[in-house]
Amino acid sequence: MAQWARDGLQMRVAINLSVHQLREPDLVSRIESAMERNGVKSSHLLCEITESVAMQDIAATQRTLDELGKIGVYLSIDDFGTGYSSLSYLRQLPARQLKIDRTFIADLDSSDDAKAVVDGVVRLAHALGLRVVAEGVETSSQRDILLGLGCDELQGYFFAHPMSADKLLAWTHGHKPKGTLDFAQSLMHHGIAA
Repeated sequence: MAQWARDGLQMRVAINLSVHQLREPDLVSRIESAMERNGVKSSHLLCEITESVAMQDIAATQRTLDELGKIGVYLSIDDFGTGYSSLSYLRQLPARQLKIDRTFIADLDSSDDAKAVVDGVVRLAHALGLRVVAEGVETSSQRDILLGLGCDELQGYFFAHPMSADKLLAWTHGHKPKGTLDFAQSLMHHGIAA
């Protein structure tokens, strides 16, 4: 992340936190120390927890996410819709983003039920002040439907497959890997990508 920032790439990088990590009393101080040591802005780090992990130890999750939020880390609830979270609990978490699980996206263009669920999740998240990310977007039809429903961000193979740090940086400089769309320039010098 520090090297990317030196090269002009302004992008939020996500890491997944497990239930065991959320229970570690020094997790936040270790993250904060690593960011300071490497000169990384806390707003460039996105910590994701799955909905099911969030519900395993509510007290630890709440405490850790509150502390991460206080140091400026961006927080996300991942795989939303696959767990059994209470809406009142979701409302209390300091997350700023909710990611809709790919299982709801897969048949979005062929199932009215899937479309209704995604529409409901987008509306709920926006009502709670959360940005919405759709995972697993693989077709232009899915992209168009999601944009029509007001989804804030999209990710998936339709845009690009996973790539190494070097390839991602090269992509932002115009060396487009096969099978990727040409929008990487939006990540250069313009702050965090939406």
